[in-house]
This record gives sequence, C-alpha cells and structure tokens, in this order.
Amino acid sequence: MKKICVYCGSSSGKGDAYLAAADKLADALVSRGLELVYGGASIGIMGALASAVMERGGSVIGIMPQALMRREIGNDHLTELQVVDSMHERKAAMADQSDGFIALPGGMGTFEELFEILTWAQLGFHNKPVGLLNIDGYYDHLIQFLDHTVEQGLLRQQHRDLLRVQQDPETLLDNFLSEPAPLLDIWIERTSQL
Repeated sequence: MKKICVYCGSSSGKGDAYLAAADKLADALVSRGLELVYGGASIGIMGALASAVMERGGSVIGIMPQALMRREIGNDHLTELQVVDSMHERKAAMADQSDGFIALPGGMGTFEELFEILTWAQLGFHNKPVGLLNIDGYYDHLIQFLDHTVEQGLLRQQHRDLLRVQQDPETLLDNFLSEPAPLLDIWIERTSQL
C-alpha cells in the first residue's frame, strides 16, 4: 500500500475538530510513508489536509476538473496537480491511483465519492479498503442508517462490512495495512474469469 485517497469537505465545518482530524491524518500518512491522493483544493478540510502533509515532507497528488480550478481554488503547492476534464475523470483517476480510501467529514461530494467507491467494491470493480473517520460523531446517523438498511434486507452484511469505521486515523491506517480488503464472492468470480 503506497497511496491513500481521502475524500473530505472543501469547507472547514464548525469548530476545530475536523481540521484537527485532518492534521492528525496527515501525521499518520507521512509517518507510514503513504502518499495522499485527494481532490486538489486549497480550501477547507481538503486544503488543510494537503498543506499538513506537504509541511511534514509528505507527497500529495491533487486531481481537479478544469471547471473547478477557480471555484475550489486549485492548490498549486503540491507534489503534483493533475487537471482533468470532468468530475467522472477526476473520480476515476483518484480510484485508479489509490490503494485505499478514507472519508473525513464533508458534504454532498464526499458522500457521493464514498458511496461510489463502496459500490465499486461491492460490484467487484476493486478490492481496496474503504474507511470512514467518524470525527466527533459526524457520521453517527449515516452509520445507523447503513445498519438499518441491513436490518431491512436492502443491504447485505458483507457489503455493509466493506466500510471500516474508526475515530482515530492511526488506528484506521494500521487496520488498512494489517487487514487487506475482504475478497467478496463477486471479486473471486470476476478475477477467475480473466
């Protein structure tokens, strides 16, 4: 495992907890020699995370669509900033270039990215770990909702278990490094057909 993609807000949120979590995640990434892949913004939690990794001597790849370069203030103080044509291309590039995925607190874009990468795992398109950093209970209701979908028979427990939930970045990254993503039946079936 060499690169971790982090989905998070282009806003900072209320209080200091989310920015502090980004700083702690930066420490955890750099101390393990892991490169950050993220959405390329210089603002919000995204910008704080990227800056913290760079300040600690880590490596950061930002990927941003041309249309968002001005709106999200593309960060040109990275190891590498890739400018792509569309959001679809951005998400595909982030997925292709990463060995694991983490969501910090964020809004609609973070939710969409998280659920897309989980869906891709469920369908067997990748076999990489996916984690959620539940900072100050930010994702409590989402976690409860996912458990509810299992109870209601609309989500299998094995697919719910694809999402690893932790409050501490170091614990989550250590989990990624020590326990590879589970091989789902669909993944085994897909790879056997290649």
